[in-house]
Amino acid sequence: MAGNEVRIIGGKWKGRKIAFSALGGLRPSLGRARETLFNWLAADITGARCLDLFAGSGALGLEALSRGAAEVTFVERNRIAARSLKDNLARLSADNATVHAVPAQRFLKRAEAQWDIIFLDPPFGSGALEPTLAAMGSRQLLHPQGWVYVEQPRRESLQEVPGWQVVKQSTAGDTLFALWRTIHD
Repeated sequence: MAGNEVRIIGGKWKGRKIAFSALGGLRPSLGRARETLFNWLAADITGARCLDLFAGSGALGLEALSRGAAEVTFVERNRIAARSLKDNLARLSADNATVHAVPAQRFLKRAEAQWDIIFLDPPFGSGALEPTLAAMGSRQLLHPQGWVYVEQPRRESLQEVPGWQVVKQSTAGDTLFALWRTIHD
């Protein structure tokens, strides 16, 4: 498989290769991480409204659509990557997805929807995790029983973020990944 392709692991598009732009810093979620994540979400993905922030290749959101998510909103600031993502959605005839070519923080400030699952995979070393979780929590963008999936470098320990708790976590390669939920009183 070429370095700028990712294979969808399960669902209606299982085995399909998705090409993405070879851009510096673009790091699709590893297949092992996606497989574990979607095993964790098996009972929740069908019919879910998903948000794929820092979408990059779109691997997480495309996997969600393939496995029965009702809709996915992709947010990717790089216009080349966003264009590639739109092209892949068109090739798959996925009409239940939208792509926004804006920075994640700008999108979150204007968002008025609420999602069941939010995929949060910011560029490693960007420092975007805490402010993004804070913005999502203050704006109540996650359904009360919803999930946030987070990827970060394995060498960094999971941070404690007020109002959030880690429910499940694992590692693959140099990636630490986890499912988070908001803490309810």
